[in-house]
Amino acid sequence: MSDTIRKQAELEVKNLKKYYKIAKGKSLKAVDDVSFTIYQGETMGIVGESGCGKTTCGKTCIGILPKSGGEVYFRGKDVHAMSRKEKFIFTKDVQMIFQDPYASLDPHQKVYDIIAEGIQIHKLAKDKNEEQKRVFELLEMVGLTAEHASRNVHEFSGGQRQRIGIARALSVNPKFLFCDEPISALDVSIQAQIVNLLMKLQKEQGLTMLFIAHDLSVVKHISDKIGVMYLGKMVELSDSSQLYSNPLHPYTKALLTAVPIADPDISRKRQRIILEGDVPSPVNPPAGCRFSGRCKNCMEICKKEEPKMREVAEGHWTACHLYDSKNEEVYQHEV
Repeated sequence: MSDTIRKQAELEVKNLKKYYKIAKGKSLKAVDDVSFTIYQGETMGIVGESGCGKTTCGKTCIGILPKSGGEVYFRGKDVHAMSRKEKFIFTKDVQMIFQDPYASLDPHQKVYDIIAEGIQIHKLAKDKNEEQKRVFELLEMVGLTAEHASRNVHEFSGGQRQRIGIARALSVNPKFLFCDEPISALDVSIQAQIVNLLMKLQKEQGLTMLFIAHDLSVVKHISDKIGVMYLGKMVELSDSSQLYSNPLHPYTKALLTAVPIADPDISRKRQRIILEGDVPSPVNPPAGCRFSGRCKNCMEICKKEEPKMREVAEGHWTACHLYDSKNEEVYQHEV
């Protein structure tokens, strides 16, 4: 995690919406009114169950998917209103590391060609010698060697392929990395290596990152701040340490009790929160709070009125009626 002073907003997301029309008069609300800001040199993690909309949110933020509403600004420029020239520069500044290194890399392509492609497109080397030097430097940067450049991708393991994918992303000297569950397809023994590599590169290169994952322990390790999503909504947003030491939203609390603890004594004493019921359909979400049907703290207002994101403590936001001033008695009890 970065220790730099964060002043400049790198990515600003305001009331972002991404809907898919699936039938006459019906839409799947994959991302619904999500807002956050990532500052320069910062890593933000987004967590949530599969299908909560976190990957769709990330892809819409960097313009891979068109938005349905809201605004996204990268360094003050509207991502979804960029000219062709601005978009070309934007794709150099913003790169993506994909979830599955087996699907995102051509298995029959040479490693050199994969890494050199971005350098060639953006004309970042004056000649072939400079290009080759840059490719070899990138391979060493991600823990591989120059000898790997002449080999085909299918000769490598999953962890090695993800390193190649990271080298490809870094080849154009990006300012921002969107990491879409970059370790979920890898063996557990390799996951820590890739996370530590990303943290090392983030510090050395001064990168800003949006890190998507469902593993809360990994997100805590790499992120400066964390957003928790449920059924297309951001339900909690806070600094990483604050979120883990004092989770506010009932959904966040349930997720945290599922994170394994190495100390067996603490693990035995901890009370696991088991969520009952199924995740509602994003096509027909419940009225009011979308988590109300699975929440043990559900009140009558939760079934009728959608909670708004509010700052309960400095820098700690949540969308939950428990922390609404209208429910002060419950609020005091919970806090």
